[in-house]
Amino acid sequence: MMSVIDAIVYGVIQGISEFLPVSSSGHLALLPHVMKINDPGVVFDLMMHFGTALAVIIYFRHDLLRYIKTLRPALFDFSYKQADFNFSRNFIISTISSVILILILIPVSKLARDPWIIIINLSVFGIVLWISDLYNKKNQKIDAPMESGVNLKFAIIIGLAQALAIFPGVSRSGITLTAALFLGMRRKEAGAYSFLLSLPIILAGILKELPHLMHSEDSQSFIVLGTGVISSFLVGWLTIHFFMKLIGKVELKYFAIYRIAIAALIVWTLA
Repeated sequence: MMSVIDAIVYGVIQGISEFLPVSSSGHLALLPHVMKINDPGVVFDLMMHFGTALAVIIYFRHDLLRYIKTLRPALFDFSYKQADFNFSRNFIISTISSVILILILIPVSKLARDPWIIIINLSVFGIVLWISDLYNKKNQKIDAPMESGVNLKFAIIIGLAQALAIFPGVSRSGITLTAALFLGMRRKEAGAYSFLLSLPIILAGILKELPHLMHSEDSQSFIVLGTGVISSFLVGWLTIHFFMKLIGKVELKYFAIYRIAIAALIVWTLA
């Protein structure tokens, strides 16, 4: 069983890696091999994501409240054309696209926690992220496409891209940012949309696993889980704060290089 210290380490890693395009689930899935402990499993990973989801809710609380108020008219009354309504409609389309593809991929996702598959995902999607950044610099950037109208192409592609993050090593923020950059979105808008888009999927996953957690007979597991959640929340909030300031300035190639370096390090430890 994990200790409280192990949970803190997991929470810190989750809080940093969730909002950087380096794959938090990939890091969490590999930690047992590095720390020589039993894999805590998907449920524990999901709770670490819950901590970072809380960080997103708190950090973007004012934006979320605005968008929540627009959900009903965004769904049923298309006479509204303001930016917030358009954003909500695109957000709903992206979420539905993600859910559909995730449901299709779930049967094979459990096989993807193998370290070698994670190594491949870290490397390949890191290189694709780098390419998307180079492509975005050479092509005209689109101002606020998710707010200017209902954009089916953008919303569906970004939603489908997010679903691929069900495989450890892909990175939810990384793959959605990659898709958005290829589509010509500006970095800061792409980053914010990526963070917000993760909320419905993570919260739905928590609700799905809640019965399992509630029937756990190990009381200490709740202490360990709580410690991990608090750690991931605090570190996650700080990471969002600094990444949103840096995303328009830092070249994404550095994250790609980091991913490749981590993949190489893992290969070395497994050899």
